[in-house]
Amino acid sequence: MITFLVCLALLIGAYFTYGRYLERLVRIDPAAETPCSRLYDGVDYVPLPRWRIFLIQLLNIAGLGPIFGAVLGAAYGPVAFLWITLGGIFMGAMHDFISGVISLRQNGASLPEIVGSHLGNGVKIGMRLFSAGLMVLVGAVFLSQPAELIANRIDAPSLEVTAFGDFSWLLLIILGVILIYYIAATLLPVDKIIGRFYPIFGFALLFMALSILFVLLFDREYVIPEFTSFRNCIANPRDFPIVPMLFTTIACGAISGFHATQSPLMARCMRNERESRSVFYGAMISESIIALIWAAIGMAFWGGVEGLNEAIATYKGQAGVLVDVIATKTLGRVLAGFVIFGVVACAITSGDTAFRSARLIVADFMGLEQHTLRKRIYICIPLFALGLLIIFALPFQAMWSYFAWMNQTLAAVTLWMIVVYLRRRGRGLLVGLIPALVMTYVCASYVFVSPLMFGMANRTAAYLLGGAVTLGILLVMIFKLRREHVEGNS
Repeated sequence: MITFLVCLALLIGAYFTYGRYLERLVRIDPAAETPCSRLYDGVDYVPLPRWRIFLIQLLNIAGLGPIFGAVLGAAYGPVAFLWITLGGIFMGAMHDFISGVISLRQNGASLPEIVGSHLGNGVKIGMRLFSAGLMVLVGAVFLSQPAELIANRIDAPSLEVTAFGDFSWLLLIILGVILIYYIAATLLPVDKIIGRFYPIFGFALLFMALSILFVLLFDREYVIPEFTSFRNCIANPRDFPIVPMLFTTIACGAISGFHATQSPLMARCMRNERESRSVFYGAMISESIIALIWAAIGMAFWGGVEGLNEAIATYKGQAGVLVDVIATKTLGRVLAGFVIFGVVACAITSGDTAFRSARLIVADFMGLEQHTLRKRIYICIPLFALGLLIIFALPFQAMWSYFAWMNQTLAAVTLWMIVVYLRRRGRGLLVGLIPALVMTYVCASYVFVSPLMFGMANRTAAYLLGGAVTLGILLVMIFKLRREHVEGNS
């Protein structure tokens, strides 16, 4: 319990300390005109109150990550608490805050465009394809999983997302209803569905986390393990070492590249730069707190990490079932139903904004204005078609694995953009550089370590290759920054 409470206090305190330091670092200007005033179009550039934007941003970035990822990541042991806390404060929230501010100051531009303005046109082109593909993949993941969760709650056959799986009529209907909602939320102005209903879902998400927190604090049946060492407690530590596997299993609760694709949506709705800390840094800190709570209940509910690993094996890694069991036992069936509603809402509200982000990314690089409904439809048709193809062609485990690596790779690229941004401003370079190096190494080593990718048997060679890739990227960035310095002084 002490480890958990210390981590919780650090996360809350960071908002008022490190968050304020970052505000000074980027020199927040309350007098600056924001995109929603300068480029108002009634569709994407629409001013919204700060409290609404905060809740929308929280839902956009949360998804299933801080719940499912935290419960599964807790299988590594109490070391997960450290990753969530330190990652959330110094990496994830910083990543979200500075990338959000950069987008805000560049007319709410999508991630590939702001990355390109700092890392060059070649990276911009690659990021357009990479980030748009990731958004469609996220949309597909968060289309299939709500349908499966709903089906499980009403005892329907499990959703088998493979090319040859058997889909019951009920499941197809559920998928169809969610898809229709996704289309509407992607096409309609941001204040019609997202602005109106997301705050309600946001309160549900917070209520869900606070309910579990109440159980942890006041029900003596559940004991949270303390952090005493960096021992890997997962059932198969040989194939799933802490570095890099924990860093990709728990992403949204610590750092996630997906967040930087969502921030431009809210950057187009903010009325003042002063809102940046609460909207970007605050939403990420809140998500880290949610992840911390779910990681704690994941370990405590089954009597420790060993029991959690046994439960994961019993339920075949189905995080949705684990969450359902936890909620039903700790809160009762009525409140558990509300919790599952919150989980479904998290997934759906991240899925629809993923498709919306994909639309904006494509529109930005094709130069298509989005005020006209017809042009929005032109972009959306192939995006949703591709999303459905992914659902029927790939099993969920494959989708989630590809998403995990692509997500953290996107975070690494965004962090290097932040490094260049800070270098150009001549301050706080280490704020971005250290996280960029860490995440680059995580993503590079994952390629050689993960059994889902190359899975090299020789761990030393795998880690050395990951280090070599990281060093190569560092040298390229040093050359770029030096060249910019020379050109700037010439």
